[in-house]
Amino acid sequence: MTVTDTARLDSGYPAGLSRTEAAARLAAEGPNEVARPHPPRLGRRIVAQLTDPLVSLLLAAAAVTTVLGDWADTAIIVLVVCLNTAIGVAQQVRADRAVAALDSLTAPSARVIRDATETVIPAAGLVRGDVVRTEAGDVVPADLLLREAHRCRADEAALTGESVPVSREAGDELFAGTVLVTGRAVGTVVRTGAASALGRIAQLVATTSSGPTPLQRRLARLSRIIGATAVALCLVVFAIGLLAGRPLLLMALTAVSLVVAAVPESLPAVVTLALAQGAHRMARHQAIPRSLHAVETLGSVTVVASDKTGTLTENRMTVRQAVTPGLHAHITGDGYAPSGAIAGVPIPAPDALTELARTGLLCSDATVLPPDTDRSAWTAAGDPLEAALVTFAARCGLDPAATRAAAPRLAEHPFDQATRQMTTVHRDGDRYLTICKGAPETVLAAPVVDPADPDVAAARQAAADLTSAGLRVLAVAAAHTDTPGNPIAPTRLRPLGVVGIEDPLRPAAAATAAAFARAGIRLMLITGDHPGTAAHIAAKLGIWTLGDPIGTGDRPDLAHQVHVYARTQPEQKLDIVTELQQHGHVVAMTGDGVNDAPALTRADIGVAMGGGTEVARQAADLVLVDDNLTTLEHAVAEGRRVYDNIRRFLRYGLAGGAAELAVMLIGPLLGLGVPLLPGQILWINLLTHGLPGVALGAEPAEPDVLRRPPRPPDEQVLGDGLLRGILAIGALLTGVTLATGVYAHTAGWPWQSMVFVVLGLAQLGIALASRATRPPGTRWANLGLLVAVALSATAQLAAVAVPGLRTLLGTQPLNGSQLAFCAAVAVLPGAITAAWRTLHRPPAVPREESR
Repeated sequence: MTVTDTARLDSGYPAGLSRTEAAARLAAEGPNEVARPHPPRLGRRIVAQLTDPLVSLLLAAAAVTTVLGDWADTAIIVLVVCLNTAIGVAQQVRADRAVAALDSLTAPSARVIRDATETVIPAAGLVRGDVVRTEAGDVVPADLLLREAHRCRADEAALTGESVPVSREAGDELFAGTVLVTGRAVGTVVRTGAASALGRIAQLVATTSSGPTPLQRRLARLSRIIGATAVALCLVVFAIGLLAGRPLLLMALTAVSLVVAAVPESLPAVVTLALAQGAHRMARHQAIPRSLHAVETLGSVTVVASDKTGTLTENRMTVRQAVTPGLHAHITGDGYAPSGAIAGVPIPAPDALTELARTGLLCSDATVLPPDTDRSAWTAAGDPLEAALVTFAARCGLDPAATRAAAPRLAEHPFDQATRQMTTVHRDGDRYLTICKGAPETVLAAPVVDPADPDVAAARQAAADLTSAGLRVLAVAAAHTDTPGNPIAPTRLRPLGVVGIEDPLRPAAAATAAAFARAGIRLMLITGDHPGTAAHIAAKLGIWTLGDPIGTGDRPDLAHQVHVYARTQPEQKLDIVTELQQHGHVVAMTGDGVNDAPALTRADIGVAMGGGTEVARQAADLVLVDDNLTTLEHAVAEGRRVYDNIRRFLRYGLAGGAAELAVMLIGPLLGLGVPLLPGQILWINLLTHGLPGVALGAEPAEPDVLRRPPRPPDEQVLGDGLLRGILAIGALLTGVTLATGVYAHTAGWPWQSMVFVVLGLAQLGIALASRATRPPGTRWANLGLLVAVALSATAQLAAVAVPGLRTLLGTQPLNGSQLAFCAAVAVLPGAITAAWRTLHRPPAVPREESR
């Protein structure tokens, strides 16, 4: 048994179930899981695909070809609809599974006591009889019968709809799914899973998965516009042809071909898969998107509002300096290990220093866990700031367990954001000990201490000195009395001293800040620390220089002007986010506490820390598993990569559709009759939009992905030159295809088959020309695109070489010279596009700086 475990038992904590008992009950009762929203069944997915407006147009075209007796084209249209439906359903299932897998990575956990040892397990592993400890910010993992409750108030809005938190005492129940807003509690699990209060409700309301992202909705609207335009065009062409005396059968076939040419039937499936692939890649970098919306929005973030502790710093807090009346001590040691020394101080430590360490230990709830099979080093259990005080006490020669056991806690007032302090009352021998710790400006002020005490002025000056050195400062005051003190309103305590706590910057933090700046993203530091500490950290990050303004939480109107906010309470972050959004910014806000949830929800991208509260994780759009802001840098790069690749496919796919439509409209004017049959167009679309379209979604990021400003959030789908690119490439494809048709018609060659081959191969050439710019040494990245293009080109040539396919598609065989002519002409659009991109390529970025 560890020292920490003994302390818990001596303080009245129950031993809990044994691991063997828990495993047996888990096997018998099943996991502690409520009914989750389930995705649509297969039948509903298929119906949704078939009722899509674009697919409905294809089905209508199949009906027309059936009436006309064109069985070959009917078979091809039906085949393409079936294949597209199968691909669409498969990709939806894959996307839903991706989101479900990402959800499992952020599944809630619980602090449970088993075999007299406190450990953290997935909440799904709880069973009846388990003893669970909860603190402010936790989502209650199961229905609990409270054994202990200290200033415990729970938000039960998820169950009752009542927004006002309710108080809970020992003997009351805490229900699963509710949120502990303040205090802490220990309770026994009485109901789990579907039997819990939340489980019973969840079984009634479990429905479908989340809807499409904003980008998917905009693309769906674009698809409907394209479809409506195609129908209008085909009706106009059909009417003009009939008025001109053309045969009804010919004009009907032309109209159907126009509709088929205009329909981008694979667009929704390709976009959904690109978003899901992006989510998977983010997860590999320890950034877990909780929805596909997060993948899309990250590309347009303009401000990252970041907390300091654990995000920009390592969250390994260590007391480095301690100041008591007449003594200034420097403490050595790494992390939370008790080994270390008090530099220049004799052992045992002076009474004043020992008393400071002892009272700081008693007025804290955290513990430190020794290395074991699950931990390679000493680890904080609870608030890292308090864990630093536990380690400080050990380095001063105190036994944390024995110290706590000798002065049992009788009452407490947990840390309060409003007063920025915590107070506890202990039995200390024959007397009572009241301890208050917290921010120096509240602890070292009336009524907690007497401002006239000369030690108060000395402690305030020491706090200012430590703050200017970039340390996080806590002040401690205490007093012995004959009767128990009032933890809610401590008065006339004696200042014992201050401690300076170091939380070093992550090694890559400054580089991350510089990367955000290059990407046109403003990094804001928002912290509850003293302005001096915040300025010191911001200067190291390179986002603040001497003379720059520093905002405070009560001045959100400065948000668009400053880079640093100090003394900011979590609930004030909401106002800061709102102010930034009103100035047109797309905000990514980081947070880990229960009070951060409103700001995380309000932000365009709420970013929770993996080690934060369950409330914050559930409110966020993105969870950083490693609590590292550098991970968010990778996520932003991935978000931009996904959006670039979606635009890449739109340029490629819509340019091909525009060319097909233009060929069908202009071809008859050049004497080509019906340039392509409906089945031939669908075959081209199937080969060009299928494997190559999916492979384009896996293209690597451009070298300048983090060296250009974010896209405007209100940018249209076809904005920023995309429409011009589509029209230009479509014109190239149209020109070479019609030129081939006219030349072949004049030469007496099978012109329709040559138009078919050239248009398909030329589009595949555009896919190769659309590849992302490769840094040196990465030319063969995304080999899948090369394979996809090769397979599709082979299938395109097979359509004029294989007798069965020729019969199905209505093509004719081509000889060697005709095939060579088609290949030579089909290369031109891709070559011209690639040359133009080379001339307009941004400056090369060294490989090590690319993402």
